[in-house]
Amino acid sequence: MDYQRLKSIIEGLLFMAGDEGLNRRQLADILEIDSELASELVYDLHRDLNREGRGVQIAEVAGSYRLTTHPDHAPYFERMAVTPTRSSLSAAALETLSIVAYRQPITRVEIEEIRGVKSDRALYSLVNKDLIEEVGRAEAIGRPILYGTTKSFLDYFGLASLEALPEPTAVQMDEALEAQTQLLFEKLDGRQMTMDELPAEVEEPLEE
Repeated sequence: MDYQRLKSIIEGLLFMAGDEGLNRRQLADILEIDSELASELVYDLHRDLNREGRGVQIAEVAGSYRLTTHPDHAPYFERMAVTPTRSSLSAAALETLSIVAYRQPITRVEIEEIRGVKSDRALYSLVNKDLIEEVGRAEAIGRPILYGTTKSFLDYFGLASLEALPEPTAVQMDEALEAQTQLLFEKLDGRQMTMDELPAEVEEPLEE
């Protein structure tokens, strides 16, 4: 059995799992190996990352493993997150942000059902910029993370409170999402903007 390859696969799986992470039983089922071996491989990978001084680490939270950034690098992440600019928010991030703003608290899966594409990257970007945050856990299988907007979001868009969000007039799901996103665009720049004016972000469609 190629343990190095298995560790590489685990690293990729944890990256894809994002904040929700994976527990050892889930890893064992995916890799088709014993759960004890899965746990040993995770800890071995954890030691590898520490020994090599990598920028990501593995943390165990509530019985699940997930990738985290290196705590020693926190000052650099803070600089990245301070005062986000329009150019740093892609169309995908703004669309995701509009969903969270208007429909919070909401889980990643619910966001992806609305958008029709995976939203891990957009969520990660918004959390790093302190525009959204974890506000709780849903009462569902796996206790998925619930996301909501932050005070920084209100400051960024010049809103006194969430009640000050402009109301979209569209009633259809797709039209409402487009309207909500457009209203945030207008609030951001004070003028009409289109999706073509913002940098694109390639995202994977959800599997049928």
